[in-house]
Amino acid sequence: MERHINAPMNTEDSKTLRAGDYVYITGTIYTARDAAHKRMYEALEKGESLPFEIKQNIIYYMGPSPAREGRPIGSAGPTTASRMDKYTPELLDLGMIGMIGKGKRSDAVKAAIVRNGAVYFAAVGGAGALLSKAIKSSEVIAYDDLGTEAIRRLEVENFPVIVVIDSEGNNLYETAIADYLDYNEKAIDK
Repeated sequence: MERHINAPMNTEDSKTLRAGDYVYITGTIYTARDAAHKRMYEALEKGESLPFEIKQNIIYYMGPSPAREGRPIGSAGPTTASRMDKYTPELLDLGMIGMIGKGKRSDAVKAAIVRNGAVYFAAVGGAGALLSKAIKSSEVIAYDDLGTEAIRRLEVENFPVIVVIDSEGNNLYETAIADYLDYNEKAIDK
């Protein structure tokens, strides 16, 4: 199914998304990769605030290349999501509603997604130049010293993603394999 959502996103909207849905996000999302996640985790351990309101927000695991003249951002492809798995359950428990990355997630992340009615989206790896066209503005808001790993606030319009793990725990990476094997088995039987 094709869906259009706004970000930030509420739990009622996230619970309507299903693994395999094509989704176009419009609104505000944030970027953070390994180093930024580590800093956010350390801030929480010290009782400090996060650099942005995490509730109902979506984090895009991405570190962009430099922007070309006249563009708000350079190539903006997804980072492998499992690199953030160590920090993700706590952020989900604090109200983060979604993540965008590529690749599989740990069982702890899957459980936290279900527990919090959140969603994990995948962006197409290798399509960073194309994805950057949906980014209308980019502003570093925290950890500037991390360079490409600084936290950025992005304004996006029809940013294309696919739901991989929905709020009920359905996982496209698992169901797609089963569907493929079933399809091949039927084809062989003919």
